[in-house]
Amino acid sequence: MTVKEIFESMEYGPAPESAAEAYAWLVDQGDRFGHFIGGDFTAPGEGFQARNPASGEVLATLTQATAQDVDDAVVAARKAQLRWEGLGGPGRARYLYALARLVQKNARLFAVLETLDNGKPIRESRDIDIPLVHRHFYNHAGLAQLMDAERPTMRAHGVCGQVIPWNFPLLMLAWKVAPALAAGNTVVLKPAEWTSLTALLFADMCKQAGLPDGVLNIVTGDGAVGEMVVGHTDIDKVAFTGSTAVGRRIRELTAGQGKALTLELGGKSPYIVFDDADLDSAIEGLVDAIWFNGGQVCCAGSRLLVQEGISEDFHARLRERMGKLRVGNPLDKCIDVGAMVDPVQVARVREMLDRSEAGERFSPAVEMPEEGAYFPPTLITGLAPSDGLMQDEIFGPVLVSTTFRTPDEAVTLANNTRYGLAASVWSENLSLALGVAPRLEAGVIWVNGANMFDAAAPFGGVRESGFGREGGWAGLDAYLRPAAKPKRLNPVAGFTGSGAVEGMDRTPKHYIGGKQARPDGGYSRVVYGKSGTPLGQVPVANRKDVRNAVEAARAAAGWARTNGHGRAQILYYMAENLSARSDDFARLLNAMTGRRGGAAEVEASVDRLFTWAAWADKFAGEAVNVPIRGMALALREPVGVIGAFCPDEAPLLGLVSVLGAAMAMGNRAVLVASEPFPMAAMEFVQVLETSDVPAGVANVLVGPVADLAPHMAGHADIEAVWSFASANLSEVIERESAANLKRTWGTNGHARDWYDPTDCRAFLEAATEVKTVWVPYGE
Repeated sequence: MTVKEIFESMEYGPAPESAAEAYAWLVDQGDRFGHFIGGDFTAPGEGFQARNPASGEVLATLTQATAQDVDDAVVAARKAQLRWEGLGGPGRARYLYALARLVQKNARLFAVLETLDNGKPIRESRDIDIPLVHRHFYNHAGLAQLMDAERPTMRAHGVCGQVIPWNFPLLMLAWKVAPALAAGNTVVLKPAEWTSLTALLFADMCKQAGLPDGVLNIVTGDGAVGEMVVGHTDIDKVAFTGSTAVGRRIRELTAGQGKALTLELGGKSPYIVFDDADLDSAIEGLVDAIWFNGGQVCCAGSRLLVQEGISEDFHARLRERMGKLRVGNPLDKCIDVGAMVDPVQVARVREMLDRSEAGERFSPAVEMPEEGAYFPPTLITGLAPSDGLMQDEIFGPVLVSTTFRTPDEAVTLANNTRYGLAASVWSENLSLALGVAPRLEAGVIWVNGANMFDAAAPFGGVRESGFGREGGWAGLDAYLRPAAKPKRLNPVAGFTGSGAVEGMDRTPKHYIGGKQARPDGGYSRVVYGKSGTPLGQVPVANRKDVRNAVEAARAAAGWARTNGHGRAQILYYMAENLSARSDDFARLLNAMTGRRGGAAEVEASVDRLFTWAAWADKFAGEAVNVPIRGMALALREPVGVIGAFCPDEAPLLGLVSVLGAAMAMGNRAVLVASEPFPMAAMEFVQVLETSDVPAGVANVLVGPVADLAPHMAGHADIEAVWSFASANLSEVIERESAANLKRTWGTNGHARDWYDPTDCRAFLEAATEVKTVWVPYGE
């Protein structure tokens, strides 16, 4: 035989990784673990078993946390927080660097323990998870070092409650803990019930690194413990990665509590293959996209979309490649697909597939272990976009597929989901790939690649895949708040009076879709000045007016595709037209509010519009330095349709600040004017009408904010709700927004200085989503 023939006929032999070191560590701990609170492990209590999903072997016994345990952890974190933050960024950076080094030095121990506890192949734990873990701590040590100079007006939230999933136990810990500690927060972490061991090993490393007591606290247990953590009244910030259903529950639990919240949830990510793609490369990328970690990945490329002309050939090659996948003992370095995390997950995946009779199912004739939580790699073709398996997250080694004909159809199919976490685009035509990428509604786009991650590149989703970003400066910012102590926002009431409005009758109307529209309910009310004199009438909006305004806003989607320069011209025009009527607006503001600052508010409003015009083409994102031969572009994209309740303390300036920021970044807005002082908004409609603002980009309603808030927050076609009304609407907005997990932003009962010209960045960030586009280059 020739060397070539010998090589091609060689079979993979077993290459098991020794687990002796991991078992030794478990034995050293007595195979029983308490919690890690205040810098030390507590005595083990009643609890549950950690098992190896590949064999069912019991690895250790863990303790189920009680409410008292959670209280103790929060108290320890609170006690340590000010001193930890007081170290300053460079002081905290030293500890983060030490943790990175310890993870690196103990990489083999961490990798083996992760595989034992989770069931993922050792090659993935060793070559992907653990390197990314210490990369996150190194990167965030650098961000901490620079933070005092780069974020001088920001400070830590305080105590963070973090709940992480079982699919990447240690990596998700790093994603959460590293930025929280870098920013100066302390942490109470609840690892997944099934996979807590590497978190406890990391706690051991924290002791070795000399991390101050109470800076990191870990409590173990089931979902009830996670609920105790996120609902604790002394937690300032909550971060969660997991299922959309649990994320929705967390949004409801935290509604109105004033807690900062980031959610990284489920996905049904499209994997789009065009007919000019390198098919062999696309198939290898697909293996990585869906069978990496047994498909138990929130951003897995689980929805294959293949251009029709190559679909038969592509599926044939894919089936052949699936037949060469090796399923078995995760500690064997020759294994491609290991065990799923628990038999419960295997049963769940099997049940989902058994409920559906759609499509053609294929599983290769690969050797499967007789014991353990295993499921064969599976491909289901010929599905319709509406089939349940195309819409629901399976979270296992199952790939579903359909075809498309044109790039437009590919985009439509890709976006036909309630999720929006990631997407992959495969084409040798870079113009085509980069033309499709911005149209995909997802937080991360990989061009000719899949599952690329780095600590410097923001990661996160849109829609029901959650909100917030992890990684880079955007991820660090999620753990920071303004340093200035907020003032309480007191409710503002309008004036009462009597008498009819004199002069020509003007039927009060809303501004919807570029036209003045009568209120659906047909009701209006009189607005009075401080002396009780009637100033005019305004319409009273109801839920149908909200519906009509949202429909108009969605129809104006072309505004998002207008370039920044074009949007700036409209904003400049608005400023000019407002300035031309400054005396009229000043008199109206004075009469309406009973104050004398009308002229100053108009001048500030004109200046604010000029500011937003200036930002329109300058807040665009950045190229991120990631360790690949290529680039990652962290682009700033518009959120979409923003519903906003305008402030009462600055009825014109507040409206202009909200609308201008939204428009500058390419959003469309549905504004509810100040309830006590609405007439400035009604007059501003004339500025909109004379400034070439496209129909539907700006819509203005007047009505009772408490009645409209649930309809706005619960509307499925609104992507974000901002609330600055003096009536505290935060609880109802946050609770109702859980239906489709839209972003919320507002006062939470705190006043904002609307005249502060430096308070622009918060608006720009709230008006945009970070979309990270990964573009490899070179041969």
